[in-house]
Amino acid sequence: MRHDTKKRVCSYINPFFSSPLTPYFHAMPVTDTNILQLLKCIDLEEKEQVARYSLDQQHTLKSLKAEGLALHPIIVTKKNFGYADYPEISFRLPFPPEANMFKDGAAIECFCTGEEPVKGVLLNLDGKAGEFRLFAPDFPDWIEDNGVGIKLAPDQRTTSIMKQALNKLEANKPLYELFQYLHGNTSIPIEQAAEQNSTLTFSNSRLNESQQVAVNAITQNKLICIVHGPPGTGKTTTLIEAIHQLVKKDEKVLVSAPSNTAVDNIAKGLLLKGMNILRVGNATKTDEAIFSHTPEGKLSNSKQQKEIKQLKIRAEEFRKMALKYKRSFGKAEREQRNLLFKEVKNIRTEIKKIQAYNEEKLFTEASVILGTPIGLHDAGIGHLHFKTLVIDEAGQSIEPLAWTIFPLADKYVLAGDHFQLPPTVLSNEAAKLGFNKSILETAIGTVQHVHLLNVQYRMKESIAGFSSKYFYDGLLKTAGHLGNTGTHITFIDTAGSGFNEMQGKDGMSLQNAGELQVVQKIIETEKLDPAVTAFISPYSGQVAAAKEILAKQMRISTIDSFQGQEKEIIILSLVRSNDDGDIGFLKDYRRMNVAVTRAKEQLFIIGDSATIGADNFYNAFLTYIEQQGTYRTVWEFEL
Repeated sequence: MRHDTKKRVCSYINPFFSSPLTPYFHAMPVTDTNILQLLKCIDLEEKEQVARYSLDQQHTLKSLKAEGLALHPIIVTKKNFGYADYPEISFRLPFPPEANMFKDGAAIECFCTGEEPVKGVLLNLDGKAGEFRLFAPDFPDWIEDNGVGIKLAPDQRTTSIMKQALNKLEANKPLYELFQYLHGNTSIPIEQAAEQNSTLTFSNSRLNESQQVAVNAITQNKLICIVHGPPGTGKTTTLIEAIHQLVKKDEKVLVSAPSNTAVDNIAKGLLLKGMNILRVGNATKTDEAIFSHTPEGKLSNSKQQKEIKQLKIRAEEFRKMALKYKRSFGKAEREQRNLLFKEVKNIRTEIKKIQAYNEEKLFTEASVILGTPIGLHDAGIGHLHFKTLVIDEAGQSIEPLAWTIFPLADKYVLAGDHFQLPPTVLSNEAAKLGFNKSILETAIGTVQHVHLLNVQYRMKESIAGFSSKYFYDGLLKTAGHLGNTGTHITFIDTAGSGFNEMQGKDGMSLQNAGELQVVQKIIETEKLDPAVTAFISPYSGQVAAAKEILAKQMRISTIDSFQGQEKEIIILSLVRSNDDGDIGFLKDYRRMNVAVTRAKEQLFIIGDSATIGADNFYNAFLTYIEQQGTYRTVWEFEL
């Protein structure tokens, strides 16, 4: 059975979207200064990644492990060929994982002393167990040797995709006009007029007025609109309703977000509405409900899958024959080994063609396709046409990443909150040039249609009050049932106690042992249930120290990693305590906005007022707590 997938896909390809199947487009030299600056930033970020992740004389394995950039050794527990027949390895760690920089989807290298490393991607890491995929035709011969490890690697694949998108931008006139508009280079509003007399019958009758207004705006014929969703305002709920309404209008919708978690949250909501969705990208960590709506899940019981299974059996037979020829054999044996591996490669190419052929029907039939920008790129959907693109958590997406998927749609919805943490950027030089400015932050200054969701449903009124006043001009209201029923926010002041900050064990981050003593005392005296309590801090060193002494069932995390999450009770350790008034990470007030809006019922903050109080923001915050909460000192505790 022959499946000429490449020819089929190329005939439909959008010349402004880079398909993994074809290098269709030859870009002209870039002249726009903003695009040139973004390209420069990508180069700087690449250089910083290479410099930081290199395993060499300057960056030893010991130092990479100390910085949380390497996991070594790992113990391989399972090997199998996953989707597209890439080798996938399950592993466990023989040691408790300290604070590390590994995230699902991160570019990695699998290495062993004296061997050539193999590039791959981390699929998941949960505690002491994880899984990764290698971009190789087969498992390395040394994969189960002693001393195997993984380390973070420069994500050159993602940066290459972003560069391609930016290099093509000027040639796409409508899209380039949008780019110029978002960057304030044209005073001519290019947004289309809204449809008139548009009435909706909402499937979710519980939407508040601001949510209804946002849904109406999304369903109208506006080129771009923004849904500004502060913490707890039901942004995802609003987007799900809007997507449902768009599909009812026979629109094909593309949904994306910078993280798989955010994509899955919307996918789950759409499934509850019985919608025909297709979730593309990493299916390894999706739950069963979502997996059945991935290409892998939908095709798992198909007739074509039986054909693929037979091909995989053949490939495995050739592979086993090849492995009989060891690397140390002579020339003839090496040639035979190479021939056998070549046949394995040919079979796997055929498998990929069959999969692409069968996925095409799924892409066509789905009302909504969801994935991260890179996941969508890898799915090869550049030939499809979408009326609307929805980007959730747009405040976490660097701008070039958004332009990789903008060519796929006619109109755009950006949803998020630019007053929470921006995208993570390694290069300080690139950050100074604005590389950590999200697509949402870029757009919100010029886009006419910005819709604030103004009712929060997460936290007690006193917990939300300061953020509403400082970040949202007092416009953020609290749902009626969340009125104060007592004291919900407490500050414990360590000023004058001698609880000073210090370098953590890794020498890279700060910790404050005294504040951790206070944490333990709060948990004891307040009889806090670890299952509904989370400990957060801006510093990974403090998080690592907390994991050693606090209950294992308690969620313990950096503020940055806890964005998008919530708990009944939050204990926040600020760590900074010094004579210079140096507050470090705390200077980004958006980090504090995230931190203080995670708690639903109780928020405890531990910090040194003498260190943070010289800053106007924190001085105002302390004043607010004195008015709306409880202000205590460390001297009240028996430590």
